[in-house]
Amino acid sequence: MNSTKQMTAGRVLFIAIVAALGGILFGYDTAVISGTTRIVADQFFLTELSKGWYVGCALIGSIIGVAVAGMLSDFLGRKKTMLISAVMFSISAIGCAVSADFTQLVIFRIIGGFGIGVVSIVSPIYISEVSPAEKRGTLVSLYQLAITIGFLLAYLVNYLVLKGADLESADPALGTRMFNNEYWRGMLGMETIPDLLFLILIFFIPESPRWLEVRGQRKDNSEEWKALREPGILMAVLWGSLIAILGQFMGVNAVLYYGPEIFQNAGLSSEGSMFSTVLVGVVNMLTTVLALIIIDKVGRKQLVWWGVGGMIVCLLAIGTYFAWGSALHLGTGFLLTFFLLYVFCTAISISAVVFVLLSEMYPGRVRGLAMSIAGLALWVGTYLIGQLTPWMLQTLTPAGTFFLFAFMCLPYLYIMWKHIPETTGKTLEEIENYWKK
Repeated sequence: MNSTKQMTAGRVLFIAIVAALGGILFGYDTAVISGTTRIVADQFFLTELSKGWYVGCALIGSIIGVAVAGMLSDFLGRKKTMLISAVMFSISAIGCAVSADFTQLVIFRIIGGFGIGVVSIVSPIYISEVSPAEKRGTLVSLYQLAITIGFLLAYLVNYLVLKGADLESADPALGTRMFNNEYWRGMLGMETIPDLLFLILIFFIPESPRWLEVRGQRKDNSEEWKALREPGILMAVLWGSLIAILGQFMGVNAVLYYGPEIFQNAGLSSEGSMFSTVLVGVVNMLTTVLALIIIDKVGRKQLVWWGVGGMIVCLLAIGTYFAWGSALHLGTGFLLTFFLLYVFCTAISISAVVFVLLSEMYPGRVRGLAMSIAGLALWVGTYLIGQLTPWMLQTLTPAGTFFLFAFMCLPYLYIMWKHIPETTGKTLEEIENYWKK
């Protein structure tokens, strides 16, 4: 792509960083909820069912956003679609901060979830399309790094807002309720700051040159659906969707969503479980930095082989702790060690690779639509694991749950081995030719 090659390395890096900022909003919006659940439940007298709805409603918005993101980005362009997601985040953050009741809060959370779904598709696509082949993995991985930064930023904001809240002396008449007796408003509303940065910087990046070229060749959107049914492309979408949804059933989000509860079940104190969760976040981010550095040198599939192999070992060790830890005299240090090793193996393999692969493995004429389908599978899996993990921990026991996660790694490895090509160093056109064969 000549227009891509004409960009300087510094210009491409700037463009990729701006697009990756959407990942910070993704991570923040996903993680900030953890610090607000208790106070929101108390203030609005939520039942366990409605509490679950408060946590999960954003995922419904994400599924809707993913379902339309591809068509939006193919019709309007990658840049305009990122602008739409930034506006959705702003509406959500401000709306949550000033919500008058629980219904309004849920509506604005769904709007934020819609933004998450859209940006999770369009940002990796955009970065992939403006990146040179030899640096594409590194640059697209910036998006995954941004997600982990967003997680840590949310944890930090939650901590600082909670620490600064004077719950006993707060006086709503003085305008202090956002950061005091209703401090959840401050936690949710602070997302406005990174969002405005994202919104402003989008105006300083160009439209994707590959999208502009494909747009000039496309007669109407119906051609995308027709092309999607071509045998090679159909198989690419099928395998991409399968690795997207299977990745969620290998324990990744179960650890991120329910880490504190799992640690408490293992006997750690509340303070100890929260500190362990912070360690998980730190390891997740630092390992993503390492993955970003080596992904274009080691290769996508090599990272998956070693990373998922390590995940299986760690999951079996964690399951062993819960099943026979007392008999084997295994302490909580054993559990924490393998938890952190599991996070390391996950962050350096499937978490780093999935958005890279999905953004580069589809032909340009169907890239947005195809990635929307795969992204929809990913978010459906995320929603299901979020809903099913508490049931699995109770019904299958923690040991059975982690043994199941280990087993689910096997079909993932098989699909990567037999059906997913190595894309490292290849141009998007070369990858397209692979599926045409």
